[in-house]
Amino acid sequence: MKIEIVSIAKKEKTIYEPLYKDLEKMISRFATIEDTEIFPKAVAKAHTISPQASQKAYTEALSGYISKDYSVTLHPDGKLIDSYDFSKLLNDRMSVKFFIGGAYGFEESFLKKSDQVISLGKLTMSHKIAKAVLLEQIYRGFSILSKHPYHK
Repeated sequence: MKIEIVSIAKKEKTIYEPLYKDLEKMISRFATIEDTEIFPKAVAKAHTISPQASQKAYTEALSGYISKDYSVTLHPDGKLIDSYDFSKLLNDRMSVKFFIGGAYGFEESFLKKSDQVISLGKLTMSHKIAKAVLLEQIYRGFSILSKHPYHK
């Protein structure tokens, strides 16, 4: 299985890199992970204009990544699910693409292009933390599906 995570983020080394790598290594028993971070100049400029301009810039930047793959967008107003429901997002799929937005979230038009829109919770978190939580839930989801004791 192939998992792709596409996020509006500046490519930079962070203190989270070792955590991401550890989680990706754990996931590698079940799937390959492709992590794509994009932050074009149009997004940086839009951030100086308005939240709406930013959302539009995110949609434009991510439009090339929308494909036939099953797509899941992380959004604060998305459906709250538990780890068992999350595991069902991964079950019997060849590939899943996860989208993590920028500081201003997504336009409604982008959300409608997704197969699922989920929330990681009511707390506001940076995209770096959201990616760590997402990677952990991906591993947990595969653990549930394979009846591995990690989930307990």
